[in-house]
Amino acid sequence: MTTAPTAPDPAGPDLIGQYYELDEHDHPEGGSTLLGFWIYLMSDCLIFAILFATFGVLGSNYAAGPGPKDVFELPLVAMNTAMLLCSSMTYGFAMIGMQRGRVREVQTWLVLTALFGAAFLSIELYEFTHLIGEGATPQRSAFLSSFFTLVGTHGLHVTFGLIWLTTLFVQLATHGLTEANKRRLLCLSLFWHFLDVIWVGVFTFVYLLGSLR
Repeated sequence: MTTAPTAPDPAGPDLIGQYYELDEHDHPEGGSTLLGFWIYLMSDCLIFAILFATFGVLGSNYAAGPGPKDVFELPLVAMNTAMLLCSSMTYGFAMIGMQRGRVREVQTWLVLTALFGAAFLSIELYEFTHLIGEGATPQRSAFLSSFFTLVGTHGLHVTFGLIWLTTLFVQLATHGLTEANKRRLLCLSLFWHFLDVIWVGVFTFVYLLGSLR
């Protein structure tokens, strides 16, 4: 007894291949890392946008307390701004050293970046301590609450950046300029320059314009 030949499966491999690409795509190593970090930076932009908007609304509510002209020391803030701008410049030199493949050069510029960042934080902590000592605490008025929140959030980001710098310095000393470390240097570069841009906005919108009110 012979069996009748079976009809070809209409959903056979030829038909499936017509509608679906069966070959696996190449995914560049680290591509998802950079994409995820850009998404994080965008979320950070939203956070600072909300804080800037809050200060814009509450920044003129002094509750019969001190105003910007009474509490801000513009020469000190200008020096603090210079510290952060210099740290951004030294990190740029670190990226140039990375492109040249010179680990020691990258580490040297990272140390200088960390020193400028630490100086920035020290001046900011001095400013906060001085304000609190003068009675200009966050509870004093809506202006001071929004000021401490905005500037303090930025300072917290700089602190995390310094921790990241220290960790990356150790990784470079241990493993050198591997592809993974190069990606980390690039991500930290984006983060550090982002903080620099945010601070320029703080210096202009909070300190300069606030002192003109």
